[in-house]
Amino acid sequence: MVLLRASQFAGTISVRGFHFSPAAFSNVAISKFEKDKYLPYKKLEENVKLVKDRLKRPLTLSEKILYGHLDQPTSQDIERGVSYLRLRPDRVAMQDATAQMAMLQFISSGLPKTAVPSTIHCDHLIEAQKGGSVDLARAKDLNKEVYQFLSSAGSKYGVGFWKPGSGIIHQIILENYAFPGLLLIGTDSHTPNGGGLGGLCIGVGGADAVDVMADIPWELKCPKVIGVKLTGKLSGWTSAKDVILKVADILTVKGGTGAIVEYFGPGVDSLSATGMGTICNMGAEIGATTSVFPFNDSMHEYLTATGRKNIADEAAKYKHILTADAGCHYDQIIEINLDTLVPHVNGPFTPDLASPIDKLGENAKKNGWPLEVKVSLIGSCTNSSYEDMTRAASIAKQAIKKGLKAKSQFVITPGSEQIRATIERDGLSKIFEEFGGVVLANACGPCIGQWDRQDVKKGEKNTIVTSYNRNFTGRNDANPATHGFVTSPDIVTALAIAGKLDFDPRTDSLTAADGSKFKLEAPTGDQLPAKGYDPGEDTFQAPSGSGNVIVDDKSQRLQLLAPFAKWDGKDLEDAVILIKVKGKCTTDHISAAGPWLKYRGHLENISNNLLLTAVNSMNGEMNKVQNVTTGEWGAVPATARDYKAKGVQWVVVGDENYGEGSSREHAALEPRHLGGRAIIVRSFARIHETNLKKQGMLPLTFADSSDYDEIDGSDKISIVGLKSFAPGKPLQAIIKKKDGKEVKIWLNHTFNEQQIEWFKAGSALNRMKEVFSTRK
Repeated sequence: MVLLRASQFAGTISVRGFHFSPAAFSNVAISKFEKDKYLPYKKLEENVKLVKDRLKRPLTLSEKILYGHLDQPTSQDIERGVSYLRLRPDRVAMQDATAQMAMLQFISSGLPKTAVPSTIHCDHLIEAQKGGSVDLARAKDLNKEVYQFLSSAGSKYGVGFWKPGSGIIHQIILENYAFPGLLLIGTDSHTPNGGGLGGLCIGVGGADAVDVMADIPWELKCPKVIGVKLTGKLSGWTSAKDVILKVADILTVKGGTGAIVEYFGPGVDSLSATGMGTICNMGAEIGATTSVFPFNDSMHEYLTATGRKNIADEAAKYKHILTADAGCHYDQIIEINLDTLVPHVNGPFTPDLASPIDKLGENAKKNGWPLEVKVSLIGSCTNSSYEDMTRAASIAKQAIKKGLKAKSQFVITPGSEQIRATIERDGLSKIFEEFGGVVLANACGPCIGQWDRQDVKKGEKNTIVTSYNRNFTGRNDANPATHGFVTSPDIVTALAIAGKLDFDPRTDSLTAADGSKFKLEAPTGDQLPAKGYDPGEDTFQAPSGSGNVIVDDKSQRLQLLAPFAKWDGKDLEDAVILIKVKGKCTTDHISAAGPWLKYRGHLENISNNLLLTAVNSMNGEMNKVQNVTTGEWGAVPATARDYKAKGVQWVVVGDENYGEGSSREHAALEPRHLGGRAIIVRSFARIHETNLKKQGMLPLTFADSSDYDEIDGSDKISIVGLKSFAPGKPLQAIIKKKDGKEVKIWLNHTFNEQQIEWFKAGSALNRMKEVFSTRK
C-alpha cells in the first residue's frame, strides 16, 4: 500500500523558470460557480489586439479566443495547419474514467497542487440496469475504491470533485463553468459541448491535462477554421440536432480533422444555448478540434438562468471579441438553410451515414436494417437539456391522450442532477413513466456502453434509436449486431410510439387505442424552465488542500505508474507487426469501454483489452493474430505480452482516421505498456495522434497511402533515421518480406522539436520530470 502525504512536497517548485512555494499553487479559483473569480475579458482583448496588429487581418471568433490565450502573443508563430501554438487554458475538466490515469500521472509529477482550476466528474462508472437510484447505489458500492481515490486526490491536490449522481461532465460544465471566451480542455472527446456558451472547449488525453495542471503551456497545432453559415429558422420537427447530423453528412467522420468548426449567420439566433451545445458536442464525430458559436442573447439568458448573470453582463460589454470580425477568412464554408432542413437519422455503425426522415424506411429496407425498433433512448450529454425533455414530453403526452404508450422500450438519461430535479418537479418524469419509460441515473450509461442490456442476445440483429452522439459497432451494448441510429429526442420519441424505422411523424398516421387514426403534432418545448432550475441534491466537494491519498498495491482497480523506458538511441530494427488492421479502427476498437471501464486506473489490467475488436487484415477476424515467434494464433493482448516478455519489438499497421472517437489515452498507453513502438497508418484522428506522442510512441503515416497495401501481416519493419529525427523530415521504413525481399517506403510524421524530446525521454511525463529536475 502506498500512502501519499502533503508533507512530502515541502520546499519550492520551479515552473517556467519561476520559483513557487507550494502555497502559491493553492491560490487557484476552485469554487463551484466561480461567479466573480475569473472574468478575463480585458486580458483577452489586449492579447487579441496584439495578435491582430501582428497579422494585420480580421480574425474569426475561434482565432480570437485561441490566440487570446497564447503564452507569448507577441512572438508566437501563427499559421493555420502548420505552426504549433503554446496556450494557457483557463481550466481543466476530467471525467472519472480518464481522471484516474490523469491524477496518477499528476501524482507522478511530484507537484503539490494544480495550477489552474480543475474538476473531476463521476459519470462514466454507473451501469444502467434497473433505474436511477438503484443503479447509483450499486455503482457507489462497486466503485468505492476508485471514488475514494478520486475524492481524496482531488481534495489533496486542489481539484473540485463532483460526486456520483451529479451528472455528466459536459452538462455540469455548461451549467457551472462554461462562458463566452473560455479556453477549457477536458479529458473527454465531447468536451466541445461548451461551445454552446461561446467557449473553446477541447477534448484531450490525460497527459495534456497534466501539463496544464502543472502550469506548462499546452500545445496545439494551429487549427484551420471551417465556417458554417446558418440562415433561416428552425421549426416543426426539425431541431438543433439535425444541424450537426447534416454537417456530419457533408464533412464525414474525418472532414473536420485539424479544424475548428465555427457557426455564424442569421440562423444562429433561432437556436437556444443548449441547442448550440448539442451541435458543438457532436462536432467530435467529424473529427473537429472543437466547435463554437458567437455570443448572443440565448447565451445571456442561459447564463442568467444558471446563476451567472454577472458573467453574461460582462460578456455583453466585450461582444466585439466574442464574435467574428467582418471579412474574416474561413478555410471552407458550408451553408445550411434552417427553413428547409429536415429531420435526419444517422447510422447505423457510423455517425455520418445520414438519412432524411422521409428516406429512412426506404434505406432500411434496401440495406436490410431491422425495421422494428427494440429500444429508444433519449438524454445523454448531447441531448438532455430542459428544452429537449419538454419537447420529448410534448410528444409522449399526445400518445398518452390517445391511449398509447411506447411500443419499444423507452429510456431517459438526465444529463445532471439539476435537470433530473427540475423535470421531476415540473411533472415531465411522470409523463415519461406513464409513457412506459424508465429514468436512469444522472450518468453516461448506455451512451458509452454502460448498459446491462437483457432484451436481446449477443449476436442478435436488432435496431435501437438514440439521441446520443456516437454509434460505432457494439458501442452501446457490446453487441456487434445492434444497429444503432442517432437522431433528435423528438424523432426518438416518435419512433418509440411507432415502434419501427419506416415512420415519418410529419406525414404518417398512428392508430389510437380506440382504433381511430391520428397524426402527431410537431413538438413544443421551453428553452428554460419558467420556475427556474431546481438544483436538486448538492453533489459538489470542494478541495481542502490536505489529506492522504491511498493506493493499495494489491488493488485490481488502481495502480501507480512506472515510467516508460527512454529511447535507446537506436533505429527500430526488424519489428514484427502485431496486427495489420483492416478498415475502421476507433478508440473503442483499440481500448473498449463498457465492462473495461472499471480498469481505467490499472494499466496492467486494462491492457488486456488491447485491439480486441479490430479486424485483422490477414484473416478478417477480430482478436486473432499469429505469433511470429511460435506460429500459433492467439488473442491480440496475449500475443503482445508474449512479444514483450521475449524482448520482441512490435508495431501496428492501420487504415484511415485511425483512433477516431473518444479521447481515451488508454488507447495509447496500452500499446506502449505492452512493448509497442510505432503505429503506422494512412491517417490519424487528432487526439489519438497526440496521445501516442505523449506516451513515447511513434505515430507515423504513409507518405504514399497505397503503401498500406504493400505490407503483409507477416512482414518485419525497420524504421531508420531516428538518430537524425527532426521536424518535417520523413523517416524511412524497410519492409522485409518472408522471401527475403526488401521494400523501402517513406513515412511522414507531425512531430515538432518539443515532441521529439518526449520521444527521446520515453514520454512527455518523463520529459516534464527532466525539465523540473534541472530547474530546482
